[in-house]
Amino acid sequence: MQELIDELHQAAEDVPVPLELPEHDQVVDAQEQILMPLPGDFREFLMEATDVIYGTLEPVTVADSSSHTYFPEVTSTAWSQGMSREMLVLCEGREGYYCVAQDGEVRLWRFGSAEDEYDEETWENVWYWVRDVWLES
Repeated sequence: MQELIDELHQAAEDVPVPLELPEHDQVVDAQEQILMPLPGDFREFLMEATDVIYGTLEPVTVADSSSHTYFPEVTSTAWSQGMSREMLVLCEGREGYYCVAQDGEVRLWRFGSAEDEYDEETWENVWYWVRDVWLES
């Protein structure tokens, strides 16, 4: 996992206004806003890797509540579009939302799908998704 965090930081694009990593209290506040616990790997991802800008995907963040990637807002929007309330958004993509289940598994929910319709491809946890999807974008 630390190797992936290091790889992400090495691949990160230089931008005029870089993203910041959140404080622990900001992650707790985001969790309280959605009224659900965060799987451990997802929490760790939010704390260690959400300052990275890379490729075409923009994973959720919690350090800036006014950002278009603010985790509670993006998740709330996905829920209002029909995504299961048991899932948490990791990243909005062109075809749908990559989301995290309470057991840590990552799946893709396509826009307009029924609540229980997810792509067959899954990733065991956020870090496998980082390796196989985000770093490949």
